[in-house]
Amino acid sequence: MSKGKILIIEDEESIRDVIRFALENNGFTEIKTAPDGETGIQCAKTFLPHLILLDLMLPGMDGLTVCRQLKSDEQTASIPIIMLTAKSEESDIIVGLEMGANDYITKPFSNKVLIARIRAQLRQQNEQPGTEEIHYEDLVIFPTQRQVLLNQKNVELTFTEFEILALFTRHPGRVYTRDQIISQIRGSDYPVTDRSIDVQIVNLRRKLGPWGNHIQTVRGVGYRMNPIA
Repeated sequence: MSKGKILIIEDEESIRDVIRFALENNGFTEIKTAPDGETGIQCAKTFLPHLILLDLMLPGMDGLTVCRQLKSDEQTASIPIIMLTAKSEESDIIVGLEMGANDYITKPFSNKVLIARIRAQLRQQNEQPGTEEIHYEDLVIFPTQRQVLLNQKNVELTFTEFEILALFTRHPGRVYTRDQIISQIRGSDYPVTDRSIDVQIVNLRRKLGPWGNHIQTVRGVGYRMNPIA
């Protein structure tokens, strides 16, 4: 019985076969593969998978470009993407998350870890917590559409930036540590550093302009949304 439609975008046939075998052994029966970015994007639009496994180092169009295009297309923007990469440097991880990737796994990885990450993303999609509109002064968040309006103008945010903003505006005044932010938007034991959260906050403030000053740094603790007086 299928537990979700999975698209694998990976240029190495041996890795595609290993991943497909692991998925099939864990009950996933609707699986498609693509050997390059261009084919992967087209397949994503027709197959409309519940999750995409995307290799970073692809021939021609690289994985970051593929991720950016998928996340900028309304038809595929909400599909979770787990990036598969041999790069473990923090800068590469941050770039991937900023492009809209929902998670990443560095090669070589165990099949158990891969399946656990896939199930976590699918579970998060199915739960869809807090679908009601969020209003905060001149800001309106539409969780279901993953849209943010500030002074009635659209604000383009990455997956992580959107989740951080939604978390803060749902609980104005509450202080969140960096670990709590990671846990709330990504799940426990997610291997993201404190610095990557700081980078996401900086980018979020920049995109929100002067309004971004509502996001306050609590020195030595973390961040919070300034409560409305």
